[in-house]
Amino acid sequence: MKTAAAPLTSTRQTKADPHQRLVLVLACVSQAMVGLDIAIANVALPSIQRDLGVSQGALQWVVVAYGLFLGGFLLVGGRMTDLLGRRRIFIAGLGLFAAASLMAGVAQHGGVLIAARGLQGLGGALTAPAALSLLAVNFREGRERNRAIGIFGAVAGIGGTLGVVASGLIADGPGWRWAFFGNVPVGLALITLAATGLAADQPRARSGRLNVAAASTVTGALLTLVYTLHHASTHGWASAGTLAWFIAVGVLAAAFVWFEKRSPAPLVPASALRNRTLVAANLTALLTFGALFSFIFLGSLLMQQELGYTATETGLAWLATTVTSFGVAWTAGRLASAVGVRRLLVIGLTLLAVGMVLLIRVSAGADYLTDLLPAFLLAGLGFGICGPLLQIGALSGVSESESGLASGLLETMREIGGAAGVAAVATVLVAGTGLDGFHTAFTAIAVLAALGAIVAATGFQRGT
Repeated sequence: MKTAAAPLTSTRQTKADPHQRLVLVLACVSQAMVGLDIAIANVALPSIQRDLGVSQGALQWVVVAYGLFLGGFLLVGGRMTDLLGRRRIFIAGLGLFAAASLMAGVAQHGGVLIAARGLQGLGGALTAPAALSLLAVNFREGRERNRAIGIFGAVAGIGGTLGVVASGLIADGPGWRWAFFGNVPVGLALITLAATGLAADQPRARSGRLNVAAASTVTGALLTLVYTLHHASTHGWASAGTLAWFIAVGVLAAAFVWFEKRSPAPLVPASALRNRTLVAANLTALLTFGALFSFIFLGSLLMQQELGYTATETGLAWLATTVTSFGVAWTAGRLASAVGVRRLLVIGLTLLAVGMVLLIRVSAGADYLTDLLPAFLLAGLGFGICGPLLQIGALSGVSESESGLASGLLETMREIGGAAGVAAVATVLVAGTGLDGFHTAFTAIAVLAALGAIVAATGFQRGT
């Protein structure tokens, strides 16, 4: 595989030593926590609305605020990881995430909860790329790193669906506040382990400087884009407000490019853009996670609105996807060396597309075992394959000094793809009526997955 960047090397031994195991535990648990909170509030929204008196229009922001700040700051968080140190940013992100979770748990007003969710997203935007970068620099590229990322992907990949499961159980059990309180002791434990077990950041990890102008404009562009996508789903894609927001995104993006071209220290070095595997991984991730998040969103609505499932039943129904995804992702990293990233991604996205096609035929009297379960299992297989393979592809041939950036780029595509997918599917759903609207929306998800398979097949070099 040819890339412009020098291959990442590691000073660690081939066999996993205690330090590597600690890094893997820290990365997996922190990423699972960040991923889980993407969906943790979804099923609990009715309870939150009832307890805090949140208006119907503001209720969506309990979910949107988290994704908005997470997606908007991931790229900058990744670059800060390279420049300021992985350990430092990892601990800072966890501290902010834990504090914001406590703030969300004790909130007595909808505005406070929404603000706390935004701060959670910002903490996650620092933690997520730092966690993946820690894996990249502590495990050698190839079989060793593929196995580590397979485990990491297995844990991280179930975050979204596990969030839905947990949300339903918590909402019907101890109450929605415990969805946030639970992050506090976990975050404090991770901070303690990281502070005592990870080596201090080396001076070379803190060299260079952050391109503030580029960082500000790209963050503004990403924040505005995520907001615009949610705005479009409720106000229409052709409305004057939506078009104005898209113009603002274009202006900020153009400003980012202008600052980058004139900077001696660009936020996204040209070497990253010349890395074909990194670019292909990010484009595929955009479509893959667009399909994933829209599938979780649509599936949850289908079960509760059309099939009469309770919050707990909806959460438990997702276990099929969660468990299957976890089991497959655990071994996907090992398969990457033998089968190849490109082939496995095509297989995974094809399985996902087939699963969505099965859901197009769901009727009002659908049986879970015969009508939903096969599609949920296929989706779990597909996501279990794609999650770790995208991470492996994004880090292939990336230099140590750019591992945080590569991680941040991939995570950004995850969040932007998810926001765009949900917005598009919500628009399709609203345009239809009853089950017909759901059938059309599942068709749209199948198209997203199929496009992802095409991009993976043509974007990655043969033999990758």
